[in-house]
Amino acid sequence: MPTLGHLNPVFTPDPSDVQAFEAPATDADLDDLRARLAAARLPEAETVYRAAPDPRRWDQGVPLADLADVVNYWRTEYNWRWFEARLNRIGQFRTTIDDLGIHFLHRRSARADATPLIMTHGWPGSIAEFVDVVDELADPKDADAPAFHVVAPSLPGFGYSDKPVTTGWGTEKIAAAWVD
Repeated sequence: MPTLGHLNPVFTPDPSDVQAFEAPATDADLDDLRARLAAARLPEAETVYRAAPDPRRWDQGVPLADLADVVNYWRTEYNWRWFEARLNRIGQFRTTIDDLGIHFLHRRSARADATPLIMTHGWPGSIAEFVDVVDELADPKDADAPAFHVVAPSLPGFGYSDKPVTTGWGTEKIAAAWVD
């Protein structure tokens, strides 16, 4: 069974097992997303309004004002092209593990003493959680800090990894897939 462990920097991955990947959002995809966000029907406001910073303001779920702000941000301000470029600069790849296409970021360190590091996101989550730390982990500004060859796979069914067609891709199987 191929695993992400085959990306150990001591070995060169078989080029047929790992393919370079770039984020594929089209302008039409982004226009469609903005249109769906503009047409979103938001829920009714919470029964009891509590202003920030009241810690109880989320007791009834997401406050409507916060949800409206997020929807508006994603519709009018979020720069998907910047994020795509950021992912592509880090290095994106896909490979197949147990007949499932797996997407991952892979940032090799320039340092000879770097240690391989697999960073896995949780549910719900994505590799987006790691984009701001990958470069510092691979090539830290402090020469005395440890350096890492970073691999950050997208869990099955998340991001650009394929969705499993069978059950069984729980934490144990995913952990086994990420190691030799």
